[in-house]
Amino acid sequence: MKFMAMCSSGLGSSFMVHMNIETALKTVGAQGVEVDHADLGSVGPEAADVFFVGRDLENSVSDFDDVVVLNSIIDQEELVEKVREACQRHGIATTD
Repeated sequence: MKFMAMCSSGLGSSFMVHMNIETALKTVGAQGVEVDHADLGSVGPEAADVFFVGRDLENSVSDFDDVVVLNSIIDQEELVEKVREACQRHGIATTD
């Protein structure tokens, strides 16, 4: 299972969300999930199972299957909830 954080340049904000996803996975007790980050132009829909993007990029990933749109890329509570939901969708056990 792979989660991918994406932004327009693949640097600052996607890396920050990448790190926060790893923290969220620990918070919900999920294991076996690889996390990465990239820019929009470098990856296609096959690059991960779940993609995390900010609301500003929602239209740019309309051809991707499982996209999690973040209202705020710095809201850890929102991210934890959305990581938990993504794990549940994909049958990944959580402790919460």
